[in-house]
Amino acid sequence: MTRPVEHLVLMGVAGCGKTTAADNLHRALGWPIAEADDFHPAANIAKMSRGVPLTDEDRWPWLTSLRDWMSARAADGIRTIVTCSALKRSYRDLLSEAEGRVFFIHLLADPDELRERMAHREGHFMPPALLPSQFAALEPLDDDEDGVTVVSRPTPEETLDAILAALERA
Repeated sequence: MTRPVEHLVLMGVAGCGKTTAADNLHRALGWPIAEADDFHPAANIAKMSRGVPLTDEDRWPWLTSLRDWMSARAADGIRTIVTCSALKRSYRDLLSEAEGRVFFIHLLADPDELRERMAHREGHFMPPALLPSQFAALEPLDDDEDGVTVVSRPTPEETLDAILAALERA
């Protein structure tokens, strides 16, 4: 029997719809959301705001704090929804160390659509100019990882339905 999912990690490049999907999942499931962006130290945000991609060294403390948050919620019996780019396998491996089952949902969207979304988004520190660096770093889910890939649908509601259908099979 498969263990129940304790943590849903919505992953993918900037602009793929992680936050919208997380909000919709929160309404459907009632689980609290953690936006990984909120876990970045000020130095990371300043770096990205200048259009400079983060290094792995920049990311390890950020990912560790997010993993620890997930474990603390699981210890309290709380299931979570997390938005995190989780672009590399090594990042996902670290997040998978959280207490409880971590299930990744890799959201895919057309690169032109992503650029369009990012160009119209306000108040976010990630400039569209960093999108190519995200695609360069992206390592899609491997067959042995606990997760699924979901292609962004024409509406957020259709994307939510696809995610919920994937969870039923998890």
